[in-house]
Amino acid sequence: MSTISSTLIAAAVITLTPTPSSASDLPASDTHFVLNSLFLLVCGALVMFMAAGFTMLEAGSVRAKSVAVILTKNISLYAIAGVMFCLVGYNLMFSGEAGGVLGKLSIWTQNDTAAQAGDFARGYASNSFWFFQMVFVATAASIVSGALAERIKLFPFLLFSALLTGLVYPIVGCWTWGGGWLAGMGFSDFAGSTIVHSVGGWAALAGAILLGPRRGRFDPDGTAKQIPGASAPQVALGAMILWFGWFGFNGGSQLSFSSAEDAIAVANIFANTNAAAAGGVIVALIATRIIRGKPDLVLTLNGALAGLVTITAEPAAPSISGAVLIGASGGLVMIAGARLLERFRIDDVVGAIPVHLVAGIWGTVIASFSNEAASVWIQLTGVIAVGAFVFSASFGIWLLMRVTIGIRLRSFAEDKGGDISEMGVRAYNLGMDEPNSLATLAQASA
Repeated sequence: MSTISSTLIAAAVITLTPTPSSASDLPASDTHFVLNSLFLLVCGALVMFMAAGFTMLEAGSVRAKSVAVILTKNISLYAIAGVMFCLVGYNLMFSGEAGGVLGKLSIWTQNDTAAQAGDFARGYASNSFWFFQMVFVATAASIVSGALAERIKLFPFLLFSALLTGLVYPIVGCWTWGGGWLAGMGFSDFAGSTIVHSVGGWAALAGAILLGPRRGRFDPDGTAKQIPGASAPQVALGAMILWFGWFGFNGGSQLSFSSAEDAIAVANIFANTNAAAAGGVIVALIATRIIRGKPDLVLTLNGALAGLVTITAEPAAPSISGAVLIGASGGLVMIAGARLLERFRIDDVVGAIPVHLVAGIWGTVIASFSNEAASVWIQLTGVIAVGAFVFSASFGIWLLMRVTIGIRLRSFAEDKGGDISEMGVRAYNLGMDEPNSLATLAQASA
């Protein structure tokens, strides 16, 4: 009986055991194509989720009277970035010649004909790469949003976002990831400390200078006054979402997950990304305790983001302990940058310029110490070239809009909040929902 049972069980196991998966039956190149495409799509989705992080961080950092317009700005800029990168940005960034400065002004068109015919040399589905690159350009625009909050008009900001994502960012991308002249020199920026974060930071700095500070941000003698935001928990949640999404931001920049070598590299990137954020938090926590006598929540959260920005230029090469030190150094330069902005009376609501510009520059330069192929002088050349172009282009766009359509809310509208003047509705009920009062305010600020 036992012999018969054993035979039946063995037969059942043989019958029920699945045949080798379709992936393992496919040619290696086909398997790699599928894995790489899936990898880019998942990492791109993680980066897209960073849009929610920026939204929460900004909504918590502004006062309650300006939350609705911040929410509108963030979902709108993400949509605009996607459309502009399709209409002009992608081909302007990736269709140029080696060593060049510009690609072609043409609409992105998916083309997987070769893969469908059995040629998998490209390595991934064309739209998987387009999507991964698109969410990066949206990140650059999100950086600008937070810095200029509470006094920028909605539609001039969205117009600037369209030009940044459709023209300015792709030109920098052509020089670097698109194989242009900086790439030919050997400039290295693995996941975009300069290409993404400094671009957003330079654009934000130009706008902040031309806009001026919020009313009441500085005393007549130049002393900075802190303006508490609507919700510290939202700021913390936003920072944690950004930390989470950064694994896709840095990890996906490997662009491949089809070999053991790729898997090891991505594992290193994830571990180092996490370690750098931790280093930034710890240093910011200790430094603010020493400077102020008590820890500063916002700067501690920004310490995590500064650590992440700093490691982004080269997240694969360092050891975990090295990544902690890199992130810690990013936290320190971020704090120094924040104090420098206050000295020059430049108002940045969320600290985007110290986090993304200052730490982005620092991370790009120190990448040469962990990446032997990167020269510190070439890294500096890239930083200066990108900074000169983005700042001058952004300053020109902001200035042109300021003298034509206007970019700043009127004083009365700013005092009452952008929610009513720009949206006609408040995110929170503040006890000012009398129809006549709101109608008068909206009319006066139009």
